[in-house]
Amino acid sequence: MPGLGTIINVVLLVAGGLLGLAGGRFITPRIQDTLMKASGLCVLFIGLGGTMQKMLLIDGEALATTGTTMLIVSFALGSLIGEAVNLEAAIENLGEWLKRKTGSEGDNEFTNAFVSTSLTVCIGAMAIVGSIQDGLLGDWSTLALKGALDCIIVCTMTASLGRGCIFSALPVAVFQGTITLFAGALSPIMTTAALNSLSLVGSMLIFCVGVNLIRPQTFRTANMLPSVVIAVIYALLF
Repeated sequence: MPGLGTIINVVLLVAGGLLGLAGGRFITPRIQDTLMKASGLCVLFIGLGGTMQKMLLIDGEALATTGTTMLIVSFALGSLIGEAVNLEAAIENLGEWLKRKTGSEGDNEFTNAFVSTSLTVCIGAMAIVGSIQDGLLGDWSTLALKGALDCIIVCTMTASLGRGCIFSALPVAVFQGTITLFAGALSPIMTTAALNSLSLVGSMLIFCVGVNLIRPQTFRTANMLPSVVIAVIYALLF
């Protein structure tokens, strides 16, 4: 059944969030702060690992890099577009709206938790490839694996940042559900080169999310999101 992968992903994500929320109630503020930094460190290295995997290659006996020009072009143009439309503010406004609608006005970390977690679980080739497989073949295995990873990540982040993390299930459902719905149109575009570029840029954005969890407001990561689209276009053109 097309869409089953996204449903499984969302259910596992929410389950992880509820587990983290239940455990977080018994954790002191000092331990929560340590957990938040530990979560940031994990997210940072997940992003760094993905970046190194796609960017470094062995050329004979030497270590070489690839995709440097694509990265510069993608982040320069993508950041300009993101700043022009101010995506960060739009996502934060959505977080503030959810905060009011869920009666979480007293939770100062709600919006930060929602934005940080949403970026962490939505960005990446796994979400796109898995959604296309789900839409075209009814193969939900990739999204189920992603759901298991999201469950662990969201559980840890919810324990430190609070209930706002759980609502990252909404952008995951919309983002992956939309790709599944239009999988037939997107499949020819997602060549190997395009997916590699997307994965490289996405991993760097996840790295930025990790840095922000450790040192808040270092990067306006959401304003860099158009870089992912620019990376795919660059791969298709060059």
